[in-house]
Amino acid sequence: MGTLVSVNIGDPVVQPGSAELTGIVKTPRTGPVMVDAAGLLGDSIMDKKHHGGPDQAVYLYLMEDYDWWMEEVGGLLAPGTFGENLTIDGIDSAPLAIGDRLAIGDVLLEVTWHRTPCATLGRRMRDMRWVKRFQRANRPGAYTRVLSPGFVEAGMRVDYLPYSGERVTVRELMSFDGVADLPPDLLRRALATPIRQRSRAKYEALL
Repeated sequence: MGTLVSVNIGDPVVQPGSAELTGIVKTPRTGPVMVDAAGLLGDSIMDKKHHGGPDQAVYLYLMEDYDWWMEEVGGLLAPGTFGENLTIDGIDSAPLAIGDRLAIGDVLLEVTWHRTPCATLGRRMRDMRWVKRFQRANRPGAYTRVLSPGFVEAGMRVDYLPYSGERVTVRELMSFDGVADLPPDLLRRALATPIRQRSRAKYEALL
């Protein structure tokens, strides 16, 4: 069992070094926030090619990983720093796998993929080296689809419901980012999970 530490919403902004609008700069909201199949009501998703959609409706990050990062950087990182919608405490990040579900009140989320860092994160952190740094750390957080809509609010209980089928963690998948020849065993295992549709189509084509 965990706790929802923060519910974070992003308004469109232009970051230094870019002319494009982004919704990565997210700040905590007080009070209930509606979550439906499209994500959090009021949250800005500007790059719809790589973010958002039903298979990546909600991005979550775990306080366990924030604690690790704060040790690394020697300073405070506030919830929402990495652009996540939900910051969750009390759940172990290492075993988080495709198909795992998180229940928050009436809301039911299902893990579908990991976060891949890009230049937008580097600009958010005011240091482009963060792209590789985040990748090497292999603490990606998770994208989820919304199976049941409802309202969420900071302080709510989060129940972790592990997927009972093939276990493919988000960390394992992230470790293969950029690898040209993915192992057939990994492809078959991933296809046995409710992985995001875009990756399913890619993996099926590779087998």
